[in-house]
Amino acid sequence: MPKILIIDDERAIRSTLKEILEFENYVVDEAEDGEKGLQLLSKSKYDVALCDIKMPGMDGLEVLEKAMEISPDTPFIMISAHGTIDTAVEATKKGAYDFLQKPPDLNRLLVTVRNALDKATLVTETKILKKKISKTYEMVGTSGALGRVKQAIEKVAPTDARVLITGPNGSGKELVARSIHEHSNRSHGPLIEVNCAAIPSELIESELFGHEKGSFTSAVKQRIGKFEQANGGTLFLDEVGDMSLSAQAKVLRALQEHKITRVGGDKDIQVDVRVIAATNKNLLEEIESKNFREDLYHRLGVILIHVPPLNERREDIPDLVAKFLNDIANDYGNKPKTIAADAMQYLQGLDWRGNVRELRNVVERLVIMSGNEITLEDAKAYARPVVA
Repeated sequence: MPKILIIDDERAIRSTLKEILEFENYVVDEAEDGEKGLQLLSKSKYDVALCDIKMPGMDGLEVLEKAMEISPDTPFIMISAHGTIDTAVEATKKGAYDFLQKPPDLNRLLVTVRNALDKATLVTETKILKKKISKTYEMVGTSGALGRVKQAIEKVAPTDARVLITGPNGSGKELVARSIHEHSNRSHGPLIEVNCAAIPSELIESELFGHEKGSFTSAVKQRIGKFEQANGGTLFLDEVGDMSLSAQAKVLRALQEHKITRVGGDKDIQVDVRVIAATNKNLLEEIESKNFREDLYHRLGVILIHVPPLNERREDIPDLVAKFLNDIANDYGNKPKTIAADAMQYLQGLDWRGNVRELRNVVERLVIMSGNEITLEDAKAYARPVVA
């Protein structure tokens, strides 16, 4: 059951609030002053706290300020008989969830507590989801080749420098881009991904910069492009080598001037975006072939990070297989399967042209087709199945 902390120097108020909240099946603890309230917060987790503002010794606003350091996820509902708009504003600035007049209206109190509990639940769920996502996109391995990539990420992430990530398909370029964003000062902002190879050349400009209503036949309403969506965050241009030359020119302008113009529009829109690009192509060869702009290449490639193919870091395969076995077990709701040492050696000796993505598919196939332990026979039979 949800736990609620009441911090108030008036015993009658504490008793009344406790009786009301316990009737609603909440677990309630009391503190007669701010100091005891902070002690309880440091010892136990509370889903909501109700705190009086006017108290002897340490007042409610001081309690709130210190509580935000001890338990920042606990929503605080401030209560006062002498409340003013200025007090409510100050409490909100210090992190209060809501402000109620004393004596509080019963219905308003219960609704506010329920809303605060909903908010606390959402905050917790968001943190859990973020942990799951970060684990899903974790870069696994201890090889020297991967270590150099991680070192580069560590150095470049805190800056706003543009990064060009190169490497073959399936090697983990997206993981590098995500890791840079998550360890940057823009991690609170959005990470917007655009697969330049998956969008037709005639639509790429609308996708990146948006369009105004009526700018072309199917433009029935205004559209916000990826640059605007990524404002304050990071824009990841995957397979940037497949972008049309006309779109390249507009991207170059956006990088130079930090401005974009929607298709069919005439107004400049200021954007604050960090651009990370990735490609499996040799852009220097593309420049020689007149398929890629050299000036854009130099704009994008302030920092170059090359992700090595899996064949160049075979020592990472055991760690990757272990991770995939756990991930797949979680997806299927089963206990993780084990793999025999000779089966692992066999996998390490294969040619992984599809890189980490191919290895993940093979592990899933082995999990489905094998018993509780993946044997050498299983690996030989299913890792490279013969297609009729």
